[in-house]
Amino acid sequence: MAPTLDLLNLPPGWRTRFAPAPTGYLHLGHVVNAIYVWGMARAHGGRVVLRIEDHDQSRCRPPYEQALLDDLEWLGFIPDEGAIAEFRAGESDFRQSDNDWRYAAAITRLELRGLVYVCRCSRGDIARLVEDRPNEEMRYPGTCRDAKLPPDASMQRRVRLGPESERFFDLLRGPQEQAPAEQCGDLLVRDRLGQWTYQFAVTVDDIEQHIDVVIRGEDLLSSTGRQRALARLLGRKRPLHFLHHPLIRHPDGSKLSKSAGDSGVRELREAGLRADDVIGRAAHLAGLQDTDAPCAASDVRKFFSA
Repeated sequence: MAPTLDLLNLPPGWRTRFAPAPTGYLHLGHVVNAIYVWGMARAHGGRVVLRIEDHDQSRCRPPYEQALLDDLEWLGFIPDEGAIAEFRAGESDFRQSDNDWRYAAAITRLELRGLVYVCRCSRGDIARLVEDRPNEEMRYPGTCRDAKLPPDASMQRRVRLGPESERFFDLLRGPQEQAPAEQCGDLLVRDRLGQWTYQFAVTVDDIEQHIDVVIRGEDLLSSTGRQRALARLLGRKRPLHFLHHPLIRHPDGSKLSKSAGDSGVRELREAGLRADDVIGRAAHLAGLQDTDAPCAASDVRKFFSA
């Protein structure tokens, strides 16, 4: 059954976002996400924001950003805000690396409330402390929580999380409950390189860019509770809804990956496929249509119309 936003009573012009990280070329998994984002927005009166999530400057590369902009334009997925031409021209309100001030202001608000502390623990330190939980997410045990370490630019920053559970409704998966403090412990918000973390940057962006619905892959479902908890600490009042769609996977169950060298949109394009061929193939792999028949970007709304 296709997901629907009818029960949310969202006003016309509600906002969602497509937010790739320029750490590699777009592949069919990204195309599936674009189908969901643009399809649901066009079917239900929403607007799409394009955000470039390049908070991790150690992995992001300008050539990858230019390539993903080219591929989106070629596919026909044109955003309503965060214009492709704007990114090409220079600085943008929708590129994370151009908006350090936004994250600095947000962490200052948390610091003034005593919610941020300095942490010197490396991933190796944490792994050694939680080695008795090999099959679970690596949870920060709070080593530096009450240590009152002096500020140091080379040290990480964490935000204190309370014990509360987060309850939310996923538009595909129904009621969900997560306990971030038990899953991951206090959230890392700035790393030892001075970079903002994914969890922190996207939460701040979703607040500042007035995002109403987050549409993303199921691999990020576990991030939802912690992002909701962080958003509440940052004072978010606007309701935020979530949809986590299935991923397309290899026969062994592993997901498609840029780092694993899976065929990208660029390779398919250079092999002679048309944009509607690529979108049709992605829609078929995602189970949205029975065959890999071509589908234009302007037609993906049909998968989500009542």
